Amino acid sequence: MLTLAEVDELAARAHAGQTDKNGVPYVEHVRAVAAGLTAFGEAAVMAGLLHDVVEDTAWTAGALRAAGVPAGVVRVVEAVTNDPGVPYEEKVRRIAGDPEAVLVKITDNAHNSRRDRAAGLAPESRERLAAKYRAARRVLWAAADPADVAAILRAVAPELLAELREHGGA
Repeated sequence: MLTLAEVDELAARAHAGQTDKNGVPYVEHVRAVAAGLTAFGEAAVMAGLLHDVVEDTAWTAGALRAAGVPAGVVRVVEAVTNDPGVPYEEKVRRIAGDPEAVLVKITDNAHNSRRDRAAGLAPESRERLAAKYRAARRVLWAAADPADVAAILRAVAPELLAELREHGGA
């Protein structure tokens, strides 16, 4: 089985050359998601590092398993990977039923919702994504322990803590 450091290297290689919409190396996003999951153990951190690998690179779930990524980590990665033809709202509802996947998706959503990540987007894109992520948070947060959600937000997007309190969270 791969170590956490080896999974980090795999993620860096897989996302090499990719940038986000602001031109920042994409690996910084997956590392931020992983950092937000440290309180939940090494497998959660690995899933955070790899959460976009199957969706955004040539890697498949089978290739991850063959490379030595723990099967439980690959299962979570598959759970949060977009499935063509499945509406986003349905994907979020499905993820909400998986206690491990929901933590990864909450962390991904929190990092994607940061104002600094959205600042470079066109206003209409920024507004559309903000509404999409807000709607997803209502479903995802309801599926997780409020203390866990608060821990993630403190680590990744403290600006969302006020929203969590408005929704009755920690």
